[in-house]
Amino acid sequence: MQKDGKWKGEGNYEAARQYDEGATAHARDKDKVKTEAEAAKTAVDGPEGDELRAAEKEGRSHARS
Repeated sequence: MQKDGKWKGEGNYEAARQYDEGATAHARDKDKVKTEAEAAKTAVDGPEGDELRAAEKEGRSHARS
């Protein structure tokens, strides 16, 4: 344990909690999520689609099964 009493060796629990709260709040904003999904679809269907699909394939190649 660190001097401040927070675990840091296996991860920062406070940072993880803040991330989880932020992600949950973002997901609950249905209008914002819908707008972002529409923008993503437009991007994938547009001129940058091939580059985005290649980046997705590269990312998936590093994912754990």
